[in-house]
Amino acid sequence: MDMLELALVLFAIALVAGGIDAMAGGGGLLTVPALLWAGVTPVQALATNKAQSVFGSFAATARFVRAGAIDLRGAALAVGCTFVGAAAGALAVQVLAADLLAGLVPVLLIGFALYFLFSPRVSDLDSRRRIGDATFALTVGAGVGFYDGFFGPGTGTFFAMGFVALLGYNLRRATAHAKLLNFTSNLAALLLFIAGGQVVWALALSMAVGQFIGGWLGAHLVLRHGARLVRPVLVAMSLAVSAHLLWEQYAASDAAGPAVQVGRVAE
Repeated sequence: MDMLELALVLFAIALVAGGIDAMAGGGGLLTVPALLWAGVTPVQALATNKAQSVFGSFAATARFVRAGAIDLRGAALAVGCTFVGAAAGALAVQVLAADLLAGLVPVLLIGFALYFLFSPRVSDLDSRRRIGDATFALTVGAGVGFYDGFFGPGTGTFFAMGFVALLGYNLRRATAHAKLLNFTSNLAALLLFIAGGQVVWALALSMAVGQFIGGWLGAHLVLRHGARLVRPVLVAMSLAVSAHLLWEQYAASDAAGPAVQVGRVAE
């Protein structure tokens, strides 16, 4: 496959991923494997994924802002805390093992999927808030931002869950604000990856175009259809990310098993 064909394939994958990300997150399930298939190293895949996904999250955020679905002034503190948290997470992952989250995240996402499926708070109507904006920014903003810089899968779901369960936002409004914070955490992590020279720009730029279009279209669908569309997509993507992470754990343990047995025989 020549570079033009590869660019077109990656563009198409990013287009779909951008739409999914705008509605529920989880587009990395498509883009990261695609980048690995293109032949880059795992670190380059993660860096390049951030480089292309930041365009999709920006497009979705811009569409939500244009529609008046995001309160930029009210979200300013959460944006700042998310940026700092994501930068700290991106630094921490270079010295700490992300494996400690691998077993916990699928359980949380399955729990969130059930919440989105059955909770009456998940609707097109706002409900009672439980904490203030400052507390939300310092806990969910900084905490989920750190998680995105450190590990990443399901970040959009974690942000949306926080806005719905803690601030009482309706699902359309929660999705819009979650995308703003997701864009912030993507940007913070990307800046550190750029500083490390890990981004493969030849691949990132073709995917960025697809992400931008997909993000804009996905945000439009959220604004038009609200909880009727977002709820099932959130549930589906939460379960998909959980299944993906659990499969990775199973594959890793299965691959490690024979090595352990060989070691024991050698002893």
